[in-house]
Amino acid sequence: MLGGGGVDGAIHRAAGPELVEACRKVPEVKPGVRCPTGEARITPAFKLPVSRVIHTVGPIYDMDRQPEVSLKNAYANSLKLAKESGIQYIAFPAISCGVFRYPPKEASQIAVSTAQQFSNDIKEVHFVLFSDELYDIWRETAKELLLQFEK
Repeated sequence: MLGGGGVDGAIHRAAGPELVEACRKVPEVKPGVRCPTGEARITPAFKLPVSRVIHTVGPIYDMDRQPEVSLKNAYANSLKLAKESGIQYIAFPAISCGVFRYPPKEASQIAVSTAQQFSNDIKEVHFVLFSDELYDIWRETAKELLLQFEK
């Protein structure tokens, strides 16, 4: 939440220094932890072209005992918080697929199926993906799940 590397750093750079100040105001649940793995927090978005930022923490794949549960919770808790906050449009990166080394195919299945569970509550869920490879994986997963849904 404090603007490290990857997506978190990019969001903080785009939002401006006010975002890190807002994140520092989020209470710690234990020393140094404001948002535990799988949970979500919300702040204003400041210089971003959206109203709010929902922060979540995905699992470190090789270190989490149940990475699939933690990843599902990261998406689901973000979507629940969006619903509770009246947010109708949300965008996600490929949570945990960078330095946390979550296998992209497995991650895409969790992400897309969890988003689908909120289709009555959220108008649009977008996945903003870092590479063509991730985009292709997410697109294929979405097609597969849509075919299952239509049966």
